[in-house]
Amino acid sequence: MAAPVLRGCCPGRRWVLACIDHSSRHERRAPTGSRCSGKRGQSSVAPQHLTTAGKPRKGEHKWAAVVGLEIHAQISSNSKLFSGSQVHFVAPPNSLVSFFDASLPGTLPVLNRRCVEAAVMTGLALNCRINKKSLFDRKHYFYADLPAGYQITQQRLPIAVNGSLAYSVCVGTKRSQVINKTVRIKQIQLEQDSGKSLHDDLRSQTLIDLNRAGVGLLEVVLEPDMSCGEEAATAVRELQLILQALGTSQANMAEGQLRVDANISVHRPGEPLGVRTEVKNLNSARFLAKAIDYEIQRQIRELENGGEILNETRSFDYKLGCTVPMRDKEGKQDYRFIPEPNLPPLLLYDLASLPAGADPQQVVNIDQIRERLPELPSVTREKLVQQYGMLPEQSLTLVNEVGLLEFFQNVIKETRAEPKKVTSWVLNTFLGFLKQHNLAVSESPVTPSALAELLDLLDRKAISSAAAKQVFKELWASEGKMPAQIISEKKLELMQDQETLEQLCQATLEEHPQVVMDVKKGNPRAINKLIGLVRKATLSRAEPAVIKEMLEKKLSS
Repeated sequence: MAAPVLRGCCPGRRWVLACIDHSSRHERRAPTGSRCSGKRGQSSVAPQHLTTAGKPRKGEHKWAAVVGLEIHAQISSNSKLFSGSQVHFVAPPNSLVSFFDASLPGTLPVLNRRCVEAAVMTGLALNCRINKKSLFDRKHYFYADLPAGYQITQQRLPIAVNGSLAYSVCVGTKRSQVINKTVRIKQIQLEQDSGKSLHDDLRSQTLIDLNRAGVGLLEVVLEPDMSCGEEAATAVRELQLILQALGTSQANMAEGQLRVDANISVHRPGEPLGVRTEVKNLNSARFLAKAIDYEIQRQIRELENGGEILNETRSFDYKLGCTVPMRDKEGKQDYRFIPEPNLPPLLLYDLASLPAGADPQQVVNIDQIRERLPELPSVTREKLVQQYGMLPEQSLTLVNEVGLLEFFQNVIKETRAEPKKVTSWVLNTFLGFLKQHNLAVSESPVTPSALAELLDLLDRKAISSAAAKQVFKELWASEGKMPAQIISEKKLELMQDQETLEQLCQATLEEHPQVVMDVKKGNPRAINKLIGLVRKATLSRAEPAVIKEMLEKKLSS
């Protein structure tokens, strides 16, 4: 067979090389209640305490759970895996479909070089062994949005194998303890996506959109090394960050660019693994965690009540918060895998195996891709801890929340305040307001410049810490205003007249003799009450430490 043409992602550019194959295990059917993708503008920093810590549920200590994942990530490429059709999420239905995508007779696959390089880069970042020779197969099954009746995948010999993904889980009552974990990666394979079925319940019909048919996917198969929903969701989030840092996938779960299938079973410690169920098409980390934890408890209840677990496929109903059966897997479907006849083996090279005189544009060089690897999230977290002296759990939050690290770095550039103070304000005050209002960082009315100016005023002792929080509230409610303007309008400047402050302290002592007596009797809370009364009289324009010092002097005199 003649060597195939390896297509670049840019129109008109083609490279002679080997081909790629993609195997898909994901279902075409959407989970119950999830026909639409995530809501637009949904907060990326909404509270996500994915599992509960504390006492195990009844019977839980008698069982061990085993969780494995299959993750499908859409490759960031201008065109599809085997055709020149563009990739666009919001295009009109069936407007981005080539003859090959529609499986018209006589059409042949042309491999996208960008997809190959994305797979190699992802494999390197996940500590995989890159196979210099990988194969493509046809996976046969019938579904309306799969025009060819088969999917091109890498069943026999995928492009990358035997990797690992390190991730960190926060535990403890305040989630202040970080535990590092690792999950093994069985393989990464290239495959083409299917089309999309749009179910019209009103007219009792299903419409087919082939815009997505043939889009390049990376299937990342994680070994069953996890034991709960939080571990799985955290591992997926870490993979999502890595893919985004690499630029190999946008990994936007709301747009279906990252979809997860979870395999779950339970067994008693020391006994063989139990029968597993598969929960398909989970498109958010929160739903993934809930689905896994529910399924673990469902299986435990079933077994303890004398029932048995069926080897079945289930979906997660996010409205009911439970998994529901889709179909059983007892009669295993025969996918009739065969080698893809139109694609020869995909051959990759490194510096040692590169043929003499080879045109760099005609081959994919593993070592060159390795040199282009960017800084990964784990390295970024370590640098934050070393550079700014923050805690590991703080660096974890900064990196994991979309846009928060960039916001933090912009504040650092524009303020003279200590990094620890900036960290505290960003993670506590700023992030707290985002969660309270269910907003993403990009939707915040408070800009990095405004927060930097506020911290500078606080650092110069132009305002008190209490007044600074009041100013932040005003910044949030009055988009466009800057801190200095709000301070001037609200008259929140720090009280500079020490004599007036002393008079207010004296008046407070005279007006509350019982509290003064409690202080002298050794009640530690009484002095705080006096400080609060003086602060109220100053409209929070005096620092608590200064007030306390004045009160203690007067009480001791």
